[in-house]
Amino acid sequence: MRLTAENLSARRGEDLIFKDISFRLDGGECLVLTGKNGSGKSTLLRTVAGLLRPETGRVTWTSDGAQAGMRAAEACHYLGHRNAMKAELSVSENLSFWREFLGNFSGGPTSEPKGVSIGEAAEQVGLGGITHLPFGYLSAGQQRRMAFAKLLVSWRPVWILDEPTAALDVSAEEVFTGLITNHLAAGGIALAATHQPLGVENARELRMTGFEGVMEEMW
Repeated sequence: MRLTAENLSARRGEDLIFKDISFRLDGGECLVLTGKNGSGKSTLLRTVAGLLRPETGRVTWTSDGAQAGMRAAEACHYLGHRNAMKAELSVSENLSFWREFLGNFSGGPTSEPKGVSIGEAAEQVGLGGITHLPFGYLSAGQQRRMAFAKLLVSWRPVWILDEPTAALDVSAEEVFTGLITNHLAAGGIALAATHQPLGVENARELRMTGFEGVMEEMW
């Protein structure tokens, strides 16, 4: 499997945030976006995830068994700054919604992993036994952990993660490192923006420069 970005440029409103970004990620590879706030990390992640239309360039996905012309976004899980969970629903109800809404990935070989049960996902993020509680009752760190569980109940080969360790303590960061390491070991791909080391071995780095890189040729 392969995720490819070719000559991506993106705007937010009238502003050109970045231009000519290219990379290629094969199964088992992780790319970490670094750079100061406002440098375009989140915009690039949303562009790759299909949430924003690029100004120029394209994102493509190829895999054995994938249908011709399959959109890259269909292969992606996106975890942004917000957890995308309803506070008044229980953890189990939230995860059930995402499990049913996303379904299992059908764009690759039948041997690819499938999503795990809600109980198993909660155990993997270290919070087994509390899925009956309303999501809004959980602490910020617990809510972030349960947002990770969304990635587990319905499998996708590409994880796109925006500041995934925000609000986490050291032990929870270790849990996340284990999750992403296991995902990569299973042949998955990860693309993450972070100000903190993820602890993932052999991760590649792309430093975003934002307006500095876009505007420097005009001076």
